[in-house]
Amino acid sequence: MATSTTAPAAVAPSVREPRSRARRGVRSNPLGWIFSAPYLVFIALVFAYPLGFAVYMSFHDYFFTAPGVTVPRPFVGLENYTAALSDPAVRQSFVNVAVFLVINVPLTVVLSLVLASLLDRVVHAKAFLRVSFYLPYLTSSVAVVGVWLFLFNGGGIVNRVLGPLAPDPSWLVNERWAMPSIALFVTWKGLGFYILLYLAALQNVAKDLYEAAATDGASRWQSFVNVTVPSLRPATVLVLILAIITGANLFTEPYLLTGGGGPNGASRSPVLVMYQEGIEQGQPGYAAAIGVLLVIGTLVLSYLSNRFAGGRES
Repeated sequence: MATSTTAPAAVAPSVREPRSRARRGVRSNPLGWIFSAPYLVFIALVFAYPLGFAVYMSFHDYFFTAPGVTVPRPFVGLENYTAALSDPAVRQSFVNVAVFLVINVPLTVVLSLVLASLLDRVVHAKAFLRVSFYLPYLTSSVAVVGVWLFLFNGGGIVNRVLGPLAPDPSWLVNERWAMPSIALFVTWKGLGFYILLYLAALQNVAKDLYEAAATDGASRWQSFVNVTVPSLRPATVLVLILAIITGANLFTEPYLLTGGGGPNGASRSPVLVMYQEGIEQGQPGYAAAIGVLLVIGTLVLSYLSNRFAGGRES
């Protein structure tokens, strides 16, 4: 006699399951949420609210008024974005920051990785060397700019050393060399911070991997390429993203080194244009549109860095 079996019906996942899971997470670890609450409030007040308000401003004919004064700020749609994208000065500023990133980001990653690997092998004066690399990062840009101007002005030490090979006009007043000079300055100043990130990541690399590579006859360079670099891939993605975000927010260096983006706008960054248009020219809605475009571009570059540099599995 044949017997029939009935397959068990598949149980559809409940729509409320994610919500109930979140509630269980809050209830199971309330202390973690309590400790996280101040930072979440900080993120909401310092980042989320200003970003949301900037998006609102970008869609309106917005301008600042005295406290308590209410004036109409009409909705203008994409007018500010259209004006920003068609403005040659804005387009040039994005080209300038792209040139900056092309120079600064690779230099930052390569130099900080190599120097961190060398410092990790140092036995004597390790603390002194680490502090020496980190000191420029701690020093105010306003103070360091004076030294950089002394080195790279027309009669500076760099031009004296180069002699006839020095550019004319000099570095910071030369349309071709102004932004590369700023990129070198920012790379030098921030290098210590990224070296410390790599040094922290190097402490988590298993020494057994180096011993196994040495047993197989690998040289120091082969160990660096095949052991150190792959092991530090998450740290490299972090350095990439931080360098991109820092470069996208470039403001102080061109403002001080080239007198506000000169020569002829060759070193104006988007953030500097935002300041000039929003504060000096009184067009905050227009400046907000530039800022939103900059945020979108930064997010895209950060995503691509995370995607293709191996920050997560494909």
